[in-house]
Amino acid sequence: MKNLYLVASIIGAIVPYIFFIDFFISDGIEITGFATSLFVNGAAAGFTADLLITSSVFWIYMIANKTPQVWLYILINLSIGLSCALPFYLYRREKANVAD
Repeated sequence: MKNLYLVASIIGAIVPYIFFIDFFISDGIEITGFATSLFVNGAAAGFTADLLITSSVFWIYMIANKTPQVWLYILINLSIGLSCALPFYLYRREKANVAD
């Protein structure tokens, strides 16, 4: 599973950035426009709300379990996305369990 989590983390970093880069190339680096686009219609708003709730639960879980270097996963979540942060967390957790 460790290798699967690592591959998922890498894919989870690349795929969202393909869309982000495409957006910024076509619309420019304008954070207000980016944030507005997240809620442009019901489908986008639903996905955005789901992601925000899931990210919040992930943060709460890590904080409640006193995850070492929790700041790293939160930073990855904020700068890349949950699709990278969660599998990276699982990869590091698996790696630590194998070392025990």
